[in-house]
Amino acid sequence: MEGTLKKVVLKTKGGGEYGKALSGVRSLLVDNLSIIVFLIIWEAAPRVGLVPQTFISPPSIVLSTLWDLVADGVLLIHVKASLLRAVFGFVLAAVIGIPLGFFLGGGFRLFERIVTPLLRLLAEVNPFSLFPVFILIFGIGEISKVSMIFWVCLWPILLNTITGVKNVDELLIKSARSMGVKAVDMFFKVVLPAASPGIFHGLKTSCNTAFFMLIAAEMIGASSGLGWLVFNAQNNYQIPKLFATTVTISALGLSLNYLFTELERRIINWKESEPDY
Repeated sequence: MEGTLKKVVLKTKGGGEYGKALSGVRSLLVDNLSIIVFLIIWEAAPRVGLVPQTFISPPSIVLSTLWDLVADGVLLIHVKASLLRAVFGFVLAAVIGIPLGFFLGGGFRLFERIVTPLLRLLAEVNPFSLFPVFILIFGIGEISKVSMIFWVCLWPILLNTITGVKNVDELLIKSARSMGVKAVDMFFKVVLPAASPGIFHGLKTSCNTAFFMLIAAEMIGASSGLGWLVFNAQNNYQIPKLFATTVTISALGLSLNYLFTELERRIINWKESEPDY
């Protein structure tokens, strides 16, 4: 009797795990149903002649071309070139924008009120219209591309840092002062953690903007990078290569956004709701 009961328990447990896995697969399919349908239509339309394959390549051909680019090492070279440019411009903007944001949003509120309208005006300038200016000043080399990335990254980081610092709860600062917390500890244990959600929002926005802005910059006067690869494929009418590079750009953009989301979740873990006791 005891052995039979044990078998029933194990069977029930196994069935529960199987049902849980099946439910997870079903949920995954439902969540991505629109993407699956889109890929099916995309694959079928050129195959049956609804759209010409000379203009739109099916996903199977795109993936095959993407695999060839990876196997030849060509894609890695251009991905590396694009990421290096984006990282340099982004890091430079963060190194300047975050301290400047604390400076303006912290102890110099009057100065911040004076210069913020100018900063917001500069942030609204269309970066594409500044391409000729950057090329005229820095040429068509690497400096101009990094400078463009720095420009578009600086404003979200700076303005969100200012907002984050200004929104720090005054009660937290007063409480820390009443307990005799020193200025350095005040910054690292109170102000910085409280302002970090705004800072991360600016960093995430800048990261996405930097990468896609770089693609446009690489189409002008570049000989490497994903933007150049798209431009070269377009000029040579290599449609599968064009789509394969576009898919790579989208995948990298999503990966960077996921990376920053995970970093924010892990670093700013105090934002999570506390369990009820």
